[in-house]
Amino acid sequence: MAAKLLQTPETTYRIHFQDCDMLGHLNNARYLDYFLNAREDHTTEHYALNLGQLAQEQGAGWVITKHQIAYLRPANHGETVRIRTQLINFDNSNLVVEMQMLSEDGSRLKSVLWSEMAFVRVASATRTDHTDELMDMLDKLDVEDVSYDPDGFDERVKSLRKKLKRDRAGRDDE
Repeated sequence: MAAKLLQTPETTYRIHFQDCDMLGHLNNARYLDYFLNAREDHTTEHYALNLGQLAQEQGAGWVITKHQIAYLRPANHGETVRIRTQLINFDNSNLVVEMQMLSEDGSRLKSVLWSEMAFVRVASATRTDHTDELMDMLDKLDVEDVSYDPDGFDERVKSLRKKLKRDRAGRDDE
């Protein structure tokens, strides 16, 4: 029996000075770099999926078609943050990855990103279908308890914040 794939990997990263604005907060544009680098690290480490190699072998890869991001709390210079990534929706040629940046202990949500991606042929830049092998892997990775609605980003952010607040309150009661 094949090992179960980790649906929601997470990694910690330190916020570097060069990525910050004059207030010492992570620059808004740099959040995307931290999120996308974390997702690449996660796909390589947990799924043995090298995106460059995939593009070379299959002549196809994912391109980002849309981002939705919420900046909730600043990530500060020198701070260590926790980044979680997970697949929340997919079909034969598209996928949506949710990425969350939290405090190091995971108790406070700093930012949420939804990245929508299309699978395209490298040579023609036209949409193409995922292979059967990729579809099987995506099916195993899809986090089914997140109900994806293309217009539901704000509701999802609200529910994540509420859940973390309840979790913190539960820890305070212990």
